[in-house]
Amino acid sequence: MGQPLQNRTQFDPGSSMQVSERKRGLASEIWKHRREYLAISPFYILFAVFGLFPILFSMYLSFQRWDGIGVMTFNGINNYQFMVTDPEFWKAVRNTLLIWIYSTIPMLFFALIIAFLLNASFIKFRTFFRIGFFVPNVTSLVAVAIVFSTVFSNNYGLLNYFLSVFGVSPVEWLNKTWGIQLAVSIMVIWRWVGYNAIIYLAGLQSIPTVLYEAAKIDGATGIQSFFRITIPNLRPIILFTVITSTIGGMQIFTESQVLVGNDGGVSGGGLTIVLYLYREAFVNNYFGYGSAVGWGMFILIALFSLFNWLVVQGGGAKDE
Repeated sequence: MGQPLQNRTQFDPGSSMQVSERKRGLASEIWKHRREYLAISPFYILFAVFGLFPILFSMYLSFQRWDGIGVMTFNGINNYQFMVTDPEFWKAVRNTLLIWIYSTIPMLFFALIIAFLLNASFIKFRTFFRIGFFVPNVTSLVAVAIVFSTVFSNNYGLLNYFLSVFGVSPVEWLNKTWGIQLAVSIMVIWRWVGYNAIIYLAGLQSIPTVLYEAAKIDGATGIQSFFRITIPNLRPIILFTVITSTIGGMQIFTESQVLVGNDGGVSGGGLTIVLYLYREAFVNNYFGYGSAVGWGMFILIALFSLFNWLVVQGGGAKDE
């Protein structure tokens, strides 16, 4: 008969000592570099207080019923159930997607054209134009919204004045759903086209000029070079601008809020997801439901960004 197997789960004092030694070694390393850790600690403290804590608290709050002052009451998933069955929420989602389509596609197209022109050698004062196109991005968004509200004003708007010069009857832009969405979309285009043009310009300047010279020797036209050289080499940057524009487009708030108010104007044509969240949380004081809408918006942005990434990457794979 062989010797019985010994218990393999016996306490091993050697391994325990090694763990304690590693802990002491880690503590001594931290203490040794305490000045470095102290120097970088403000960022992590501020992030924990103003970044991580609000995220975790909003997740907790999305399962509560709270008016911002009284006692919180656990509400389970009722906030999420109400969100997915609320027609106003889906109207806000639809409006946000329509505004994104009206603004992002033309914005990125014009940004690419502008960047191509700014990179051309025959354009004079290129630095001046680059600064000019970027200025709208650093302009106060509230001021921009006020200016555009006067442009699209129903009675005395600048746009209606130009229409009257050509004998066209005034249009009540801010009393129509499509008019509100058009106004918001033009504001987004005006503000962000220069920003994306500068990003595209940086990408264009990183493309080796020998590629264009070789294409010219082979008899390629400017349009062929644009679609065969410029676009393929700019694909990572185009993907970046599409994703960032998607995230920004799904978070439109100030344009609609200043232009048409908290309810999104007539028939809720300007009611976006963030404006809907703001109205429910900070106007109606449904903070638990507002937190649930925020997490619902996060899921929609993630899914929509993933969809755009797959579309851009799929198009790139076909080209290759």
